[in-house]
Amino acid sequence: MDANQILSDVQVVFRDVLDNDDIVLTEGTTALDIDEWDSLSHIQLVSALEKHFKIKFTTTEISSWKGIGELTKTIATKIG
Repeated sequence: MDANQILSDVQVVFRDVLDNDDIVLTEGTTALDIDEWDSLSHIQLVSALEKHFKIKFTTTEISSWKGIGELTKTIATKIG
């Protein structure tokens, strides 16, 4: 799976979890850019992403993310 497909899949998960079909993610997107992305929804997003990609994130990985770019790179590493 290439980086664009990962980003596309992550966007689908974000739209579903945050119930907002207008969300458009880029590698530079952060929680500050999306009103619905708060601490509670962050947990829901992580869980949904783990389920979607059939992976598990470590606490260290999750806390290191500054935005979507880092998140998608972690996914790419985990799915090979």
